[in-house]
Amino acid sequence: MSLKCIYIAGTCDTKGDELAYVKQLVEANALPTSLVDVSTGEPRTGAADIAAAEVAACHPQGKAAVFTGDRGRSVSAMAQAFERFLLSRDDIAGVIGLGGSSGTALITRGMRALPIGLPKLMLSTVASGNVASYVGPSDICMMYSVTDVAGLNRISRTILANAAHAIAGMASAQIEIEEDKPALGLTMFGVTTPCVTQIVDRLKASYDCLVFHATGTGGQSMEKLADSRLVNGILDITTTEICDLLMGGIFPCTEDRFGAIVRTRLPYVGSCGALDMVNFAGRETVPAHYRDRNLYEHNPQITLMRTTPDENARMGRWIGEKLNACEGPVRFLIPEGGVSALDAPGKPFWDPEANAVLFGALESTFRATPDRISLRLPYHINSPEFADAAVAAFRDIASEA
Repeated sequence: MSLKCIYIAGTCDTKGDELAYVKQLVEANALPTSLVDVSTGEPRTGAADIAAAEVAACHPQGKAAVFTGDRGRSVSAMAQAFERFLLSRDDIAGVIGLGGSSGTALITRGMRALPIGLPKLMLSTVASGNVASYVGPSDICMMYSVTDVAGLNRISRTILANAAHAIAGMASAQIEIEEDKPALGLTMFGVTTPCVTQIVDRLKASYDCLVFHATGTGGQSMEKLADSRLVNGILDITTTEICDLLMGGIFPCTEDRFGAIVRTRLPYVGSCGALDMVNFAGRETVPAHYRDRNLYEHNPQITLMRTTPDENARMGRWIGEKLNACEGPVRFLIPEGGVSALDAPGKPFWDPEANAVLFGALESTFRATPDRISLRLPYHINSPEFADAAVAAFRDIASEA
């Protein structure tokens, strides 16, 4: 495979020496580079191959929208311009960025827009904290800079060198994947693992099954691949991220959940997996107004809260409205025997009344069409019978697509 170009991004007005050092090290690996200046001030070095003005010109309103003199507005505008700049290039073998908090936010916006699998590494002063907003549903590698990215010294030289060699290694060692089977996206939680494992076992001979952990970003990652047409269908067994969105848990989806299905019209089989629970961290983190609820310690770091009938009614209506916007082939399966491993007779979250409200609200909101169908099944979600029904439903709509 012929190598393209490693893009090195940062603000040359404050980090020119460090960027030039990384460029030198990447090129020592016999890789071509392009140093991209995303400064919103006056550069202090001429090392950039692509000037900030050229990047800024990619903003929909042109350079004037970027170089405003207001730092916050300028950084936000340059982030938009940098995203559009990267998407206009066809010679990217990998991207490495250097930055503090503003530079990290600016550069990772562009990285998130790039395809999954393209090497992306962000060396950042904020990489040892919560990086969810920087990484999102993408595969960005975050690397902590240890010292500030503010000069070359015995520590920064070592860290910068490690980063430079890492991006060089990723770019030069990319592998060719044989795509001999269509890809499917599936959502799973620990409490729906038996179901999804059985479905994968039944479909893996015909499909490349990509399982996503339904932790908020997991669903976003799956839908990002759907929007990119990198999957051929969806088995969205575990829609639990909706619980956390509506009730304030730590693994929420976004309001755009199901949006990729609407936009792409991919074959879609969904269900109510783990809609019985909202996720919080340790028990001490559960909000005060939830402390007297039915709580279950999944592990020392995760506390689960059983959803109530009122909350289930809200979720049922929310899901029904989203599904009504889907014009591709849809089958939504309702497991009357329970929606998770904890929602079964004798288990901590068994609550047939709450489930009945969920199912009723969903069905009363849902508008059926010949292509969009909701099915009640007298099975627990983790039963072999439910897995069989999910596979049959998918095979039925996949053959029509």
